[in-house]
Amino acid sequence: MTSIIASQATGLSTTPDYSVTFEPVGKHVVGKLSGVIIVDSHNALQLNETRHAPTYYFPKEDVNMDALTSTSHRTHCPFKGDASYWSVSAGGRMLENMAWAYETPYPQLPELEGRIAFYTNKMDTWLEDGVQTSPTSESADDNVQPNPLVQWVISEAWDAPTSRELTARLTRQLNEMGMAISRVNIVIQTLHPLIVATSYRWKQGEEGVTRLDAPYALREETGYNASPFIPIFRGMGGIRRWIGSDDENDDFPVLADLRATGVTDYVAMPMRFSDGQINAVTLATNNADGFSTEHLGWVHEIIPALSRYYEVHSKRRTSSTLMQTFLGRYTGQRVLDGLIQRGDGEDIHAVIWFSDLRNSTPIAEKLGRVSFLNYLNRFFDCMAGAVIENEGEVLRFIGDAVMAIFPITHQSDDNCEPGDERMGSCAARDATARAVAAAHEATRRIRLANELCEVEGLPCMGYGIGMHVGHVTYGNIGTEDRLEFTVIGSAANEAARIESMSKELGRNVIVSQAFEQTYGGDDLISLGEHNLRGVSEAQTIYTLQPDPETNS
Repeated sequence: MTSIIASQATGLSTTPDYSVTFEPVGKHVVGKLSGVIIVDSHNALQLNETRHAPTYYFPKEDVNMDALTSTSHRTHCPFKGDASYWSVSAGGRMLENMAWAYETPYPQLPELEGRIAFYTNKMDTWLEDGVQTSPTSESADDNVQPNPLVQWVISEAWDAPTSRELTARLTRQLNEMGMAISRVNIVIQTLHPLIVATSYRWKQGEEGVTRLDAPYALREETGYNASPFIPIFRGMGGIRRWIGSDDENDDFPVLADLRATGVTDYVAMPMRFSDGQINAVTLATNNADGFSTEHLGWVHEIIPALSRYYEVHSKRRTSSTLMQTFLGRYTGQRVLDGLIQRGDGEDIHAVIWFSDLRNSTPIAEKLGRVSFLNYLNRFFDCMAGAVIENEGEVLRFIGDAVMAIFPITHQSDDNCEPGDERMGSCAARDATARAVAAAHEATRRIRLANELCEVEGLPCMGYGIGMHVGHVTYGNIGTEDRLEFTVIGSAANEAARIESMSKELGRNVIVSQAFEQTYGGDDLISLGEHNLRGVSEAQTIYTLQPDPETNS
């Protein structure tokens, strides 16, 4: 038996716990599918890999290539390289991805070049020197100890609360095993409206694991597109570069940076989630001999299990992100806390905000659907963006309108000075103050947006904001299988009525009597008493002074 890869790590046993070796089969091997000869060879090689059944590799010239059809499927092995696959057709049957080959194997395994292997259990008939058999029916007798990382995955990795902590534990374990890790990077593709991927990076000499969120704009940068992650994400397998070798290959810019820091060996491997999403694990070492076969074998074996832990963390983070994006930060947390059934909710005290775009119908007709959608999103950036910036919660986009709340909690009551309470709550004053700040910020954003509209020849944005304070029911309404988390109650209806009066009164921002009594600021002026549609008693309506630009 000829050893093609042997353990390189200093201090390991002379009988490595993970090895890859070749030996000649020395027999005439024939494989048939549906009576058709697929392979007929006197020159097969048997590959023996720790904890894997032996596999025969045949010269391409001994394979019936007319029966093979190339597919897009790819896999990666840190010892052999990237494998391409073929489907095999014979007698009206077609078996997908039944054959594979390492068309450009790593230099340490030149014997793989020009050879093809098959899933032997999918072939109907195997003959060795004319005797029917299975060429890999018996497992290799490894006589090796179990993979020590498997016990680590079971006993320690599983309860890491975050991906950052899991990466820290992985790095610590690999270094304790003697791998001389200088860098670890776990890159997870992300379902997020702003972030394309998140990486968890550990570097020798730095404290802890750093989390980095890559925005979508990064995809336009040369460095990102030239990174080793891109071919992995596209399913092209993994990458290994012996940076310290004489045959230096800097086909990725990061390799030159790694060499400058003393890295000798770099491996990037795919890590697949159960839904097929491909992520990446990269390891770098400054060990003079690079990674040993034994060490990489251990890591390669645990990646499928490790990927499930990262997937759990990723799905949890994605759920939280989507909840916050589509429901809002405050509302999303309520749903994650278990308020998911129809009728679940709570009575809360809040500032209720309504705002809308003036003359939206004629603007939509003038701009057309696509242009108006962009115009409307610009308006929402002004209104909803101002609310979010001031810690409000956007509940709904209703056509061209925004419905939001500023929940009144008692977190700031402890900061009240004795005798300083008004309406019994510093928190209420804080919420109304943040709502007023949001109204001023929305006005500032509208002013800037209208300057841009003038340059682009678009209609300027008119708007109205109405704010009220009251008790509402905050929870789930709808059908059993289609729910919406929102606020309901007379206070919410009154807030909508107040906003609708902003155009009638010629003011951009108006607030209710209850808002003024809670707010306590000196920048509100009365617009007199008015009757609200559907409300029995007249009430005094107020506006901000100075007024943020009256409606035209």
